[in-house]
Amino acid sequence: MPPNDPKLRLEAVLEEIDMSRSAFYRMRARGKAPKTIKLPNGQIRVRRSDLDSWWAAQELEAA
Repeated sequence: MPPNDPKLRLEAVLEEIDMSRSAFYRMRARGKAPKTIKLPNGQIRVRRSDLDSWWAAQELEAA
């Protein structure tokens, strides 16, 4: 993990992948979403590097 790997808010992730919150949670339940971090207050974050890796995996699956 890069030393300054930003942790993105779920809203930013949803906007980037153009997906609704409910669709994201369904995908997450199936183990197909980017890796997430759940904070003690219940909020969800996604590391930039995890989102980039997820994008790369989606491109490989589509090829």
